[in-house]
Amino acid sequence: MNHLPYIVGSYALFLAIAGGFTAAAWVRLGRARRRLAAIDPRGSR
Repeated sequence: MNHLPYIVGSYALFLAIAGGFTAAAWVRLGRARRRLAAIDPRGSR
């Protein structure tokens, strides 16, 4: 019995979910920076 497909599938699913969370956080951070720049003229950096 070969468990390789299960192991590869598990790692692929983990990477897809982690990548989705990372992309969502990146988008939310950019959106928050733009909102902050709109209300704070001094700049966020």
